Amino acid sequence: MKAPLPIRDGLNPSRVRLPLDAAPIRAIDFVEYLISTQRHRNPADNAEALQARFDADLVVNHYGEPYAPDTMVQPDDDIWFYRMPAAERPIPYKIHVIHEDDDILVIDKPPYLATMPRGRHITETALVKMRVLTGNNDLTPAHRLDRLTSGVLVMVKKPELRGAYQTLFARREASKTYEAIAEFVPGLLDDGPAIWESRIEKERGIVQAFVVEGPVNARTELVSVTPVEDAEQSILEEMHGPLPRQARYVLAPSTGKTHQLRIHMRDFAAPILGDPLYPVLHAVDDEDYTTPMHLIARTLTFVDPQTNEERTFVSNRPTGSL
Repeated sequence: MKAPLPIRDGLNPSRVRLPLDAAPIRAIDFVEYLISTQRHRNPADNAEALQARFDADLVVNHYGEPYAPDTMVQPDDDIWFYRMPAAERPIPYKIHVIHEDDDILVIDKPPYLATMPRGRHITETALVKMRVLTGNNDLTPAHRLDRLTSGVLVMVKKPELRGAYQTLFARREASKTYEAIAEFVPGLLDDGPAIWESRIEKERGIVQAFVVEGPVNARTELVSVTPVEDAEQSILEEMHGPLPRQARYVLAPSTGKTHQLRIHMRDFAAPILGDPLYPVLHAVDDEDYTTPMHLIARTLTFVDPQTNEERTFVSNRPTGSL
């Protein structure tokens, strides 16, 4: 369904349906309830801001017809409106454009920037920032990167092409390599290529994912392990303090479970430098943007569904780069 309100400031309008088992409710009361129950509410989103939405005809049904404040919303009716994002800490890292053509925009996403709006991260997201920067509100990610992971991220520029590119990634027809920085563990490849396998499960509402018994659903190839040079070791220690010798691990996942690479590095090699979840869970309020997690989606290769040509994109983001 096409939204009856346009994208504004890079953000889609919100759509909420009154449940079938709910009693009819005034439109203004319904929207007030939706605002008051937001987990991350903007303090400025008060009664005056609520009324201003109705005065500007910015609370509508799925036909785009404005609701008056006293209009009764019936069960199974949709209501569309704009939420007011809460203030967010600016992400100090830069987004770099790797490639752009008529169909796609490929960026080098920095750490701490979510791919899409979710939870407390709304405006400080790659999608919103690139929509605002380019003026193209049709931009949509073809896939996602974890918020703390840097690297190659593909966005689709035209609505009619979204399905083709998103299906490509959903079917895992794209190949990726990642680079992780962690303590150097020698001998991991002494017996040839290493394949790390486990079963990883993630429960909604729980930050960490867990390894459980059962059939394998997460598989990662360790491609190479290279100790970092002294200059890079010094850069890492400037950011994180004294460290044992660090190494660059090149990883090629063939599955895409949540936090897969972070868990596999913890279990089969060493925790990724700067990882706030594995092995120790840190509070969100402790997040320090100056000490990022060192995991980069370095290369991405796929056959373009528009041209049928193989394309490869590479992140050139160096360690510690802003």
